[in-house]
Amino acid sequence: MTFRSGFCCFVGRPNAGKSTLTNALVGSKIVITSDKPQTTRHAVRGILSREDGQLVLVDTPGLHRPRTLLGQRLNDVVRSTLAEVDVVGFCVPADQRIGPGDRFIAAELAQLNAPVIGIVTKTDATSKQRVAEQLLALSQLGDFAEVVPVSAVAGEQVDLLAELLIARLPEGPMLYPDDVLTDHDVETRIAELVREAALDGVRDELPHSIAVTIDEIKRRDSGLQEVFATVHLERDSQKGIVIGPGGSRLKKIGTTARPAIEELLGEKVHLALHVAVERDWQRDPKKLDRLGF
Repeated sequence: MTFRSGFCCFVGRPNAGKSTLTNALVGSKIVITSDKPQTTRHAVRGILSREDGQLVLVDTPGLHRPRTLLGQRLNDVVRSTLAEVDVVGFCVPADQRIGPGDRFIAAELAQLNAPVIGIVTKTDATSKQRVAEQLLALSQLGDFAEVVPVSAVAGEQVDLLAELLIARLPEGPMLYPDDVLTDHDVETRIAELVREAALDGVRDELPHSIAVTIDEIKRRDSGLQEVFATVHLERDSQKGIVIGPGGSRLKKIGTTARPAIEELLGEKVHLALHVAVERDWQRDPKKLDRLGF
């Protein structure tokens, strides 16, 4: 049997289902998900190992017309990733009409040498007729190697997509041990789980203003693992929203994030959250650097 290995990048406008699809293919939650645009801020690698190949999935931020320095840097992450992968998956949700953002991305992809597979995501969220219409509309956006509908939530055609992607990888050896699911470090994954919990229920511009860093992970004398994290915001007015009356919302963020962190670490955790204001950090190069962007 020929063994293939290489890298795949999913691209699409924000909230096109790229992260959910990455998690479905890997079979584990390695990327946080939210209905808020630009939830993904780093190129996260998920690893799918099979008998016939190893697919390294790079989940990227949504490619968009940037309004801030953070937005420009997120686009730079996408473009640098696209230049290095063996195959690209272009994700378009079935329940939203193709618009200028999709055409903008299709034009960028037309300049690549790597094959591009068109993927209609979220097929569980609409009718079969709407899915068929979206498949046709997507196929007219570019010269794709394949066009395939999938539902990551329902698990429909996820295995077929894996086969199509692996078939377009070069022959090569296994790149990671077959029991490794991601190369993201533990601190980054914990910070993302806290941010995912913080995104739940917030509206307007606040989601873009939230960043999370891990200050310290240490073990108490009793053996309990302690995680100290800071939720960074851009304005003082946002602080009350995130903390909530009597600290209720911050407490909810902690109780939501803790089980996922405990599952990741395989043990009980005490999570201590602090809220800080980093004024206009999305537009400040030094603050972006300090926050890991």
